[in-house]
Amino acid sequence: MIKITNCPGTLAPDHKTYSTRCIRHMFEGKKTSHFLPYQSHLSNNDQEMAALMDNRKRISISGVQEKLSVILDKGVIRLTKAGEQGTYILKPIPRDLERVDQVPANEHLTMQIAKQVYGLTTAENALIFFQNGEPAYLTKRFDVLNNGRKLGIEDFATLAGKTKETDGDEFKYNYSYEGIGDLIKQYAAAAPIALENFYKLVLFNFLFSNGDAHLKNFSLLETPAGDYQLSPAYDLTNSRLHVKDPELALKDGLFKNDYETESYKANGFYAYDDFLEFGIRIGVLKTRALKILGDFKTEQEEVATLISRSFLGEDAKQIYLQTYQKRLSSLNYSFSNNI
Repeated sequence: MIKITNCPGTLAPDHKTYSTRCIRHMFEGKKTSHFLPYQSHLSNNDQEMAALMDNRKRISISGVQEKLSVILDKGVIRLTKAGEQGTYILKPIPRDLERVDQVPANEHLTMQIAKQVYGLTTAENALIFFQNGEPAYLTKRFDVLNNGRKLGIEDFATLAGKTKETDGDEFKYNYSYEGIGDLIKQYAAAAPIALENFYKLVLFNFLFSNGDAHLKNFSLLETPAGDYQLSPAYDLTNSRLHVKDPELALKDGLFKNDYETESYKANGFYAYDDFLEFGIRIGVLKTRALKILGDFKTEQEEVATLISRSFLGEDAKQIYLQTYQKRLSSLNYSFSNNI
């Protein structure tokens, strides 16, 4: 049986289950078990496996990783039944990745760092465990209101007109982050705020080696007023723990039209000058871009603290911290100051 010493939601120390703060934000203040009523996502129980397989057909959230639709019912998170609107998404351990058993803890840690250290607006999330102790990542749907109303949501693959038919299997990677900025200006209400939030998210994804931040991992969400704003961040993970992927997910990189800074031409990696130029090009005021970039290039002690409290294995914790420190070094390198 798994031993829990930190909150599986906030990672607050000295908790054997979800903390009061986690229960308030994640579970509407209702005491909730950190165990699922299922043995494993690869259950030997025929009835359980049938329920899991049936549930997979029901969820409409796109993506390669397996996602299950679940609901909070009398203090327990369970699979939705036919006709029920799921209010949470459950992501069990996937398959065919290096350190595959670390995937749920990785995403949970990365999302907590984004929220707690960098103040990003994120989907509420926690870890939850099958009866055999196997972890799964649990996230609260931000497109479903408490009254059951479903808000409109459009990812940037849709907004960019990218589909498998137009661009092939890699359609969600065929773009630039500057191009997403253009779409935000076109479709988002209060675009200056949305652009700043997007800028922070791109910096975060670079700093924490999220090499899978593709077009479908950014969305616009309908507000109660009926307009659209950048959705809370989701699917944040340090992909370097599992695959050898590029610095940035989108094939065109930061800039559209094959633009490269002098820094990138000289060094072949993204650094301070690139992200400053990127912020200005998408429409963030230079004074704000400098301030935001300054915050991200400053080492944050709380990152190491949360890594140490996380549910990652010891080896994975070391790699996670090393990738953060390496990217931090890149973000602190300025070609213009080294000529």
